[in-house]
Amino acid sequence: MIRIVRLLGAAFGALIAMGFVLSDGTPFEKSGSPGVLIPIWLAAWITVGFLVLPFLTVVPVGRLIKEVKAMSTADFVAAVVGLLIGLLVALLLGLPLAVLPEPYGRYLPIGVSFCFGLGMLGLTVAKREDLVAAVAATGFLRRRDERAPSSRGGETQVIVDTSAIIDGRIADIVDSGFLFHRLVIPHFVLDELQRIADSSDAQRRGRGRRGLEILARLQKEGPTPVELVDDDPTEAADVDAKLVVLARARGAAILTNDFNLNRVADLQSIRVLNINSLANALKPALLPGDQLRIKVLTEGKEPGQGVGYLDDGTMVVVEGGSRLVGHELDVLVTRVLQTVMGRMVFAQAHQE
Repeated sequence: MIRIVRLLGAAFGALIAMGFVLSDGTPFEKSGSPGVLIPIWLAAWITVGFLVLPFLTVVPVGRLIKEVKAMSTADFVAAVVGLLIGLLVALLLGLPLAVLPEPYGRYLPIGVSFCFGLGMLGLTVAKREDLVAAVAATGFLRRRDERAPSSRGGETQVIVDTSAIIDGRIADIVDSGFLFHRLVIPHFVLDELQRIADSSDAQRRGRGRRGLEILARLQKEGPTPVELVDDDPTEAADVDAKLVVLARARGAAILTNDFNLNRVADLQSIRVLNINSLANALKPALLPGDQLRIKVLTEGKEPGQGVGYLDDGTMVVVEGGSRLVGHELDVLVTRVLQTVMGRMVFAQAHQE
């Protein structure tokens, strides 16, 4: 496309140069060597048209299209509504201004339209949430519960975070049929996954490549549809903030293992599907008095304590187990402590 525009620019430049050469009273008629100056003049205008026209047409239009694609649907609608309101106000103000004497009557309505159109466009985009809340307070608009994922074509949307992809358990959850929503993968999440896979750190690089393999498995074999989207909220700085803004704009939920992202999304009334929370909920319930068979693997932080783990990764602290490291024994559960990081079980050696 840009090659065609450059050729058109060269042709347009040649027409301008020829029009000047063929006009009456040109400096070439008075010069002593028009045969040398005219080809140089033509070559200069052809070069200018060839180089400049793309920057006046294709390049700004391409940037405009890119910016519009990066906008969320809600921001785009707010921008259009704001522009229309601004132009309407400018029209009302421009009618009396048009009767002013020249040149004010000609240029003032144009300036008012330009200022009010762009001003209202920026204002409605910046204050979109406040304007929607104000309209909703009047009763003319009923706001949807933002915690409930939206539906597109009968399928609810779940935006997937990088941590959930790298974790890998998402593939098993999808295969089991428990997660049947449309999975939305933003390109900025995919870019972050690619940066991790290209890291110089071997462990980090391995996690990134595992995430790419999980994503490829979901796309090719998973029963749940996976959609890659180009939405990239420019008002947000980091990936977590972009996920929150995108989830709010689409009315979608966020699938993550990131505790901080979970808290931020909760504070902004966005539904979060946390795989760690799901795993903790599926662990078998343990009550004081239950008997377990466990192998003490290491000493605990406190004197005399030993530490072992259940098959699901739950930490079991055995009182008096430090002298039994490496031994497998029966223990009785004394108490169960639920922490932010998971569940911790305290037990003591079972006495026959």
